[in-house]
Amino acid sequence: MKLDPKALRYMSTEEFRVLTAIEIGSRNHNIVPAPLIAQLSHLRNGSINKHIGDLIKRKLIASEASSKYVGYKLVYSGYDHLALRTLSKRESVVSVGNQIGVGKESDIFVVAGEDGQEVVLKLHRLGRQSFRNVKLKRDYFRATQSPSWMYMSRLSATKEFAFMKVLHEHGFPVPIPIDQNRHCVVMELVAAFPLRQIDKLDEPGRLYSQLMDLIVRLAKYGLIHGDFNEFNILLKDGTTPILIDFPQMVSTSHPNAEYYFNRDVDCIRTFFKRRFGYESALYPKFTAKLDKEFDLDVKVAASGFTKKDQTQLDRFMQMEREGTVEQQSKEEGEDDFPSDEEAVYSSDSGSDDNDNDNGSSTGKIDGDSDSAGKDDGEYIVEQDRLGNTIRRRRSR
Repeated sequence: MKLDPKALRYMSTEEFRVLTAIEIGSRNHNIVPAPLIAQLSHLRNGSINKHIGDLIKRKLIASEASSKYVGYKLVYSGYDHLALRTLSKRESVVSVGNQIGVGKESDIFVVAGEDGQEVVLKLHRLGRQSFRNVKLKRDYFRATQSPSWMYMSRLSATKEFAFMKVLHEHGFPVPIPIDQNRHCVVMELVAAFPLRQIDKLDEPGRLYSQLMDLIVRLAKYGLIHGDFNEFNILLKDGTTPILIDFPQMVSTSHPNAEYYFNRDVDCIRTFFKRRFGYESALYPKFTAKLDKEFDLDVKVAASGFTKKDQTQLDRFMQMEREGTVEQQSKEEGEDDFPSDEEAVYSSDSGSDDNDNDNGSSTGKIDGDSDSAGKDDGEYIVEQDRLGNTIRRRRSR
């Protein structure tokens, strides 16, 4: 998916307020009606229509009609702009360069950070392939109340940043984490090549041992990478492995921990045999009685990525891997049931002046003085468990 940040230069504060209002409104609406957008953005109805039209022209939102009304939904390009604006205000990203990587679940760009230093911007885009390939069971989304690909992408980014930060603090060879907002992660640009691009090694046995030791060390710290292969290992200076891509990382207490551990080991063994003709009879095996040095999974949970988030994302990723997820069809009249790329539920959907991912976002926009629990006319303003201010229609 193309990332075009040029519109950021020309977008007005009012347009961002409208975009943020649609993000917040998508929490409880499949498509967000214009009156609710006006109420959340605190703009007049007359100007709302103009701003909505401009956002549609820039392809940041989309218009869609339901059986009851015409409304609007946020699309990934609009979500990109909301995240980029927050990151630019923090000076984590000041300019966007070339795209250096693309995958089924992410896009990767070189960007300029503070002081013009080159860093990496990774945009998580879960659901890109799933729209075509997989089928989502309706009862799964009913149970979790989070059917948004954007929500899952935000969870994936939050998880990656949390694990990367904890691993870096404990001396693991990972890129330095810099910042995260919504579905975007900013990290160090490592001068290294992916292992999959390496055709020849002087000492394949040495690197093989390093990688197996790294798998074991992760397990001793209570973690399993879950996707430990040549695509997610960088080779720095031709000898030093750097580990990347952590959304599928699981705890050693996970019910399928042994399977994921053995799969990581087998991936490395198979690759070294196929690429370098190297095969060793020595390889680690999973045991429940690992000599744990530290429970990093517990520390990650303490950092804000909760066990509930982990369970939710794990279940979604498992279903996606098994090919049981697909774009969900909407039943006629279910306008309040969010679907796929439309709904956004995140603690970072707050005002531009307050945007952050530490849970302090309130969902207010530029001077919204409503507090949780106050009457807001047709809507009741409440605060959810994450501290977001949400409005729900008053029952009649």
